[in-house]
Amino acid sequence: MSKLQLNFLCISTYYKGVDFLKTCKADGNHVYLLTKKKLEHEAWPWEAIDDVFYIEDWNQNDVVKGIAYQFRNIKFDRFVALDDFDVEKVALLREHFRLPGMGRTTAHYFRDKLAMRMKAKEEGVNVPEFTSLFYDNDINAYADRVEAPWLLKPRMEASATGIKKIHSKEELWQIVDGLGDERDNYLIEKFAPGDVYHVDGLNNEGKVVFSRVSKYLDTPFEVAHGGGIFRSATCEIGSKTEKALQKMNAQVMKAFGMQFGASHTEFIQSKSTGGLFFLETSSRVGGANLAEMVEAASGVNLWGEWAKIEAANLRGLSYSPPKLKNKYAGIVVSLSRFEHPDTSNFKDAEIVWKMHKDWHIGIIVASDSSQQVFDLLEKYTQRIAKEFHASIPAPDKSL
Repeated sequence: MSKLQLNFLCISTYYKGVDFLKTCKADGNHVYLLTKKKLEHEAWPWEAIDDVFYIEDWNQNDVVKGIAYQFRNIKFDRFVALDDFDVEKVALLREHFRLPGMGRTTAHYFRDKLAMRMKAKEEGVNVPEFTSLFYDNDINAYADRVEAPWLLKPRMEASATGIKKIHSKEELWQIVDGLGDERDNYLIEKFAPGDVYHVDGLNNEGKVVFSRVSKYLDTPFEVAHGGGIFRSATCEIGSKTEKALQKMNAQVMKAFGMQFGASHTEFIQSKSTGGLFFLETSSRVGGANLAEMVEAASGVNLWGEWAKIEAANLRGLSYSPPKLKNKYAGIVVSLSRFEHPDTSNFKDAEIVWKMHKDWHIGIIVASDSSQQVFDLLEKYTQRIAKEFHASIPAPDKSL
């Protein structure tokens, strides 16, 4: 089949997906961007964007009508959600305009933490013990059966936003009552101390075609609520843990109906039992510059390969991931008390990336040695904590 020129409408209410846009354009397609007006001065790759459509705030009906107007002259072939918060919105757009891709039911598995847990449990994937907050008797039965502490989680937030740790049944009911009419938008689950891993992957034709396992050196919850420094590093390649998590990730993708695209999935390994449990997933590239870390370790640019998968799927062509590297990489990121932190004194040869973002400091290192990566991350974390680190309270959307 010939290489058709396609029309991609990429939708993001946050600044991200630059490499997706670049790759999509380099592949010979027309690229259109729908984003918020407040993001117009971000460093979008304008050379790769044929036109941009701005909105002030997301109103689904207004967006539908705006796209319908543009559709009169542009035959869009694909809508792509570049950010986690846009996944369900774009699923609705696909269904309205009858475009291929993830619909609302599947999208819900990648956005709604309650839907994730219920589907995973139904399909035999280990999950922490949980309950919805719909029915009072279910809440009481759960609190009597499952030993505290528990975590209260918003169903639709990303990362650790809005999560609260609860230590008793009395405290649980105080919080549930405080939620009022919003309680149906939350769940509680067993808090199990352990190591948190993330599997960043690519999927095509219903199968995982690439995945790389990494471990948060401090959990996202600890970083968000303890004002810590964010760190992650590649898991030991070929290890029992890596193989088990790759298998679980494939189980989750199959159970949730992922057909093609990028995914970022998190798991926890219990400190007490060593058991692995599914936490959550998303149908997009992981945030916090994890894509850059994965690329440093594997040679795979998740954003770019995702764009290639989308185009290949539409054209009816086969897709093969690039040749992989088996290196180790790690990232350390922190808020900085300086608007433009000077990182010129970080000079180790293993440094492959430095963050350039106001009031932030971040470094990625890569090496053939896992231990070398951990040693450098430890050294940099101590330096950043002493010389640069700042913190702000975690966002709280639970009350």
